[in-house]
Amino acid sequence: MSGVIYGVGLGPGDPDLMSVKADRLLRNAKHVAFFRKAGRAGRARGIVEGMIPEGAVEFPMEYPVTTEIPLDDPRYNEVLSGFYAEVTAHLAKLAEGGDDVVVLCEGDPFFYGSFMHLYERLKDRCEVQVVPAITGMSAAWTATGAPITWGDDVLSVVMGTLNEDALADAMGRADALVVMKIGRNLAKVRRALEAAGKAERAVLVQYAAMAGQTVCPLVEFDGDVLPYFSIIVVHGQGRRP
Repeated sequence: MSGVIYGVGLGPGDPDLMSVKADRLLRNAKHVAFFRKAGRAGRARGIVEGMIPEGAVEFPMEYPVTTEIPLDDPRYNEVLSGFYAEVTAHLAKLAEGGDDVVVLCEGDPFFYGSFMHLYERLKDRCEVQVVPAITGMSAAWTATGAPITWGDDVLSVVMGTLNEDALADAMGRADALVVMKIGRNLAKVRRALEAAGKAERAVLVQYAAMAGQTVCPLVEFDGDVLPYFSIIVVHGQGRRP
């Protein structure tokens, strides 16, 4: 019989926020795969430290590129496509040989995660099951101590990588807002928030549900660049009793 590839969501970073199913699959895993940047231990691997059973075979999937090539450079997709094809072949071979594989996924596997690229390549070759999880943005708005939406509020999730006009337009139409993938785009995101009239209400959360979590109004942050695990939230002000 063929094995199963499990895309297992680990949640925002605190092992206590993992699902029971994710915990069970991991503690019984024979093969454990996870993404990481070359030379790094890997954030997903760090979350599950001490939980992987002795004797399990670990398969670190090291990105060939992260921010070294601009997203709009044709080489970016070319290099990553080759990487995903190589990784897919390895995982499929394990499954076709009858072994189950647990693929660790930060956050939720189907929410802007790298596992999506594996899923699309694997789903017609072998059985793939996805274990959903708490998203990083859920942890971020929870860290602010206030509900993100009220009543009929429309929640929008926008990427800081969008061009400034698109950002400002999406922000202006949203009642409640989550901004992700900020990094070096912070100045652009600030200007878009100003244009949308939401800069004063924006809250910056770094490392939500992880060690080093910080929460502060965006206007009080004077840096130019944010780490990868940074999210900006603007709370809705909608209908309430």
